[in-house]
Amino acid sequence: MRILLFTGKGGVGKTTAAAATALRCADAGLRTIVLSTDPAHSLADAFDVELGTVGRPVTDGLWGQQLDAQERMEDAWADIKGYLIEVFQWAGVEGIEAEELSVLPGLDEVFSLSDIKAYADSGEWDVVVVDCAPTAETIRFLSLPDILSWYMTRVFPASRRLNRVVSPILSRVTNLPVAGDDVFGSARRFYDRLDGVRELLTDTTRTSVRLVVNPERMVIAEARRTYTYLSLFGYGVDAVLANRLLPDTVTDPWFAQWKELHATHLAAIEEGFAPLPVLRAELAAEELVGLDRLRSFGDRLYGDLDPAAVLHTGSPMEVRTKGDHTELLLDLPFADHDDLELGRRHDELLIRVGPHRRALLLPDSLRHRRVAAAALRDGRLKVTFAAEPQADDHQPDDHQPARAAR
Repeated sequence: MRILLFTGKGGVGKTTAAAATALRCADAGLRTIVLSTDPAHSLADAFDVELGTVGRPVTDGLWGQQLDAQERMEDAWADIKGYLIEVFQWAGVEGIEAEELSVLPGLDEVFSLSDIKAYADSGEWDVVVVDCAPTAETIRFLSLPDILSWYMTRVFPASRRLNRVVSPILSRVTNLPVAGDDVFGSARRFYDRLDGVRELLTDTTRTSVRLVVNPERMVIAEARRTYTYLSLFGYGVDAVLANRLLPDTVTDPWFAQWKELHATHLAAIEEGFAPLPVLRAELAAEELVGLDRLRSFGDRLYGDLDPAAVLHTGSPMEVRTKGDHTELLLDLPFADHDDLELGRRHDELLIRVGPHRRALLLPDSLRHRRVAAAALRDGRLKVTFAAEPQADDHQPDDHQPARAAR
């Protein structure tokens, strides 16, 4: 069973790439469903068919779905939504404003995660293709399992206990609505729908991310950052799709400079993202809408390759023993020393790259070991842990960020 996630800067052609890949998988006899997690859905436009909020057939062996977060609110968010509306009304926000504020940003991504897991667990599909939102939203989307897991493990139980103690007191001194067990139970059920999502999406034998780029400086720069952040959260990228390259048949002198620039950018893509394979697709002479044109695009993009195959093997994180020490290796391609900070808190390694921060729960074998050194070289972070400490060897938690050595 394979899950393929397509992302890229808005307008690079990721929806076309996702749709063409899904269609090619279905034509090969694989039971395939393609999902759109982009709030501005264009998947139905690419296929030139009607798609709804539940899966429906596109063609033989291929189904499609465009998620509407509002519909999912009714069963998965109803108790929480009702409580939030009460709080907003207590604060003086009435009517439609309170209704709108009760829908928290990012809910559509959460529901998408639960859908991906449900389809993967159903046994009815060989391939799940996901047309993700543009890159910034995709990073938030794929970091949600980590963030929600951290909250539910550390904050949620304490909040529930505190609520049971404080709510009787609050009810005597204020009429502020207080969350009851039904609200906390709904939050628990809401999170349980995501149980196992992170393990599924970071399993590089089953899930791959494919970056779609155009031969443009800003697009490539964003793709490099996305590759770094995906690796930070443990997601495996198995290919880069270079789309809308000027074909050799274009010989008009007006395009000469553009062709030279495209060649330069393409060389930078192949060199910078190596050893990832770079699949090429030329700028089409017509709009890529409808099954026939998507099939042609898929043929040009993949050639003899199996689109459902793992196109590049390897895991973003590795733990290995070297003498008396143990090393944790984390791929952070294109990461810069100035953007990287490390810290240690209890059994977590705190890693920040640019605006993104991850609390990496250490494996059992490393939780009680001291960090002896850290270095970032050639896009790979190496954190060295000393041998097991003595019984009286206590290492205080390091809450202060530290730079990795060059």
